[in-house]
Amino acid sequence: MIRIEHLKKAYPNVTPLKDVCVEINDGDVISVIGPSGTGKSTLLRCINQMEMPTSGKVWIDDVEITDPNCDINKVRQKMGMVFQSFNLFSHMTVIENIMFSPMTLLGKKKQEAYDDAMRLLRMVGLAEKALNYPDELSGGQKQRIAIARTLAMDPDIILLDEPTSALDPTMVGEVQAVIRDMAQTGKTMMIVTHEMNFARAICNRIFYMDEGGIYEDGPPEQIFDNPMREKTRRFIRRLKVLELEIENRDYDFLGMSGVIEQYCSRNQIPPKTTHRIQLTFEELTQQLLIPVMENPRIHTVIEYSAAEEKTTMTVQYGGLEANITKTGDELSLAVLKSAVSEMTYSRQENTDLPNQIVLSIRE
Repeated sequence: MIRIEHLKKAYPNVTPLKDVCVEINDGDVISVIGPSGTGKSTLLRCINQMEMPTSGKVWIDDVEITDPNCDINKVRQKMGMVFQSFNLFSHMTVIENIMFSPMTLLGKKKQEAYDDAMRLLRMVGLAEKALNYPDELSGGQKQRIAIARTLAMDPDIILLDEPTSALDPTMVGEVQAVIRDMAQTGKTMMIVTHEMNFARAICNRIFYMDEGGIYEDGPPEQIFDNPMREKTRRFIRRLKVLELEIENRDYDFLGMSGVIEQYCSRNQIPPKTTHRIQLTFEELTQQLLIPVMENPRIHTVIEYSAAEEKTTMTVQYGGLEANITKTGDELSLAVLKSAVSEMTYSRQENTDLPNQIVLSIRE
């Protein structure tokens, strides 16, 4: 069990952790989420003492690891950490990277360390890379090797600090698959992540961090479906809903397209659906609306439901009645219809943006 009492971490210009008090049970798999700068990574680094807390206490089982007399290196042998940046030894082969710590710190014989390393390489699907060097691997492969290296010490506690954030989106899934398998082993795990669907799928607890501490702690169903506190609700809604405003013809289309891509990535929306969302936005705004609007004013809301795997785009715009679903350019409408399963126009008078189109994106 991990017990944290009144943990504080202050830097000269910022105090990310003001007062963290929590108990983590053996076997808990916890995702740590929240806005940037709220101390998520700092919390993990204080738990394994890579960052010395300004004040407060941390216990691992019955050992107070914040005690100056504690042998932290001994404690760390049962606490592994996986970083964003892999931290593999470039001059060692993959198998040597995994064997090094068990032989050096645990005193394992070479053959035993080799056998364990090969077992772990098979577990992460990279046994054929045993004799390769890290610079011969992809980012996803490097992170899987980093996870195998952590497991080689047989830790009771595993801390993962945004393990997929440095990866190309095509490599995220392979690392997440390994972490999912780890979550079934009964080890205690804490994962700082921005991948909300992933967090929901593998964890039994979610820590939402804000205001210098753990703002809300609960099961995934509570945090994602029925958060109890206001800032949690705002954060979760912001994850699920994206609003875009166009107020003139010279708006930054490429910038907005990038914002849509980030939104889709954050919500783990499949690439095909992401492409359809971007295509729908482009055809509707660039090809169908703006060419026929004297003073473009367009408000777009994209809402994704993870539970239903459904994406809805609602577009409101000003001007006279303009049902472009029937009167728009035929080619653009054909492209638009290929990306959506349903498209409904309505008009509400006495509002700033009386025209509205609701589109259901094809999955």
